[in-house]
Amino acid sequence: MKYLNLIRYKNLLLLAFMQLVILFGFLKMQDIPLALALWQYYLLIISTVCIAAGGYIINDIMDQDVDGINKPKKAIVGHSISENFAYNLYVAFSIIGVGIGFYLSKIIGRPNFVTVFILCAALLYIYSTSFKQIMIVKNIVVAFLLAFSILIIDLFMIFPATDMTNREQMLPVFSVLIDFSIIAFIINLLREMVKDLEDVNGDYNNGIQTLPVALGVARTTKLVFGLSFIPTICILYYMYVNLFELQFATVYILGFLIGPLLYFSMKIWSAKNKKEYAHLSDVLKLIIFLGIIAIAVIGINMKYYAAQ
Repeated sequence: MKYLNLIRYKNLLLLAFMQLVILFGFLKMQDIPLALALWQYYLLIISTVCIAAGGYIINDIMDQDVDGINKPKKAIVGHSISENFAYNLYVAFSIIGVGIGFYLSKIIGRPNFVTVFILCAALLYIYSTSFKQIMIVKNIVVAFLLAFSILIIDLFMIFPATDMTNREQMLPVFSVLIDFSIIAFIINLLREMVKDLEDVNGDYNNGIQTLPVALGVARTTKLVFGLSFIPTICILYYMYVNLFELQFATVYILGFLIGPLLYFSMKIWSAKNKKEYAHLSDVLKLIIFLGIIAIAVIGINMKYYAAQ
């Protein structure tokens, strides 16, 4: 179990689940050509998961002192697993992820796309060793990597299968995934800021510059409150422009995305302690999960509407 906790298996399962939902709940509903066969898409998921797992491991290696303060009961590296063994696991996961990425890049006839996997692995390493010390930058990097796990599907499934004969059919699907990645980025950025609020004591004691350390907990909380309305406005605007005719999808989004986001906004205004920030971080994680389901709801509703 300690090894599963080291790689944050719950987060990795959520990542894999998201990519499966995008395939079976959305892309397969669109009746469009896809660049990868099903088993190759599974390899894309494995590659993404491996690189993410490597990122979690190297982050724990570099965060041993901070975790000793923020999460003393959950610290793994240096306690139940040696730092040397953890580093070997990091290297193994990263090599597997990049290796599969190289294979898939050749399959779709874009061998230079392996750079995407190399850059992701390198970005996770730099984040753990350097970016984490830079206020805001570390939050943006983590939020971007979640969004990119959606964009990589565009790059490997849709873009290589697009040509002049099907461009009009493929571009709307390409655009939907970009829109979802942007919303996922914003929500995950909020979650990273809330996690900084939760971990402010450990970050302060270890000299890590975060918004709560620089601005204070109260000001950062109010800032997060203000920013929390951005994804709500974006989702409502997107729904009005693109999903107005999809009644079931509209009801789902209002009830399961807008509702929880408004709940978060109300609660973050008065949040003051670690327990409340941890709860709100979980709320945002739930919203991300519900957003994943929304992709399938929209895909199914679009197919049903087209059949009418």
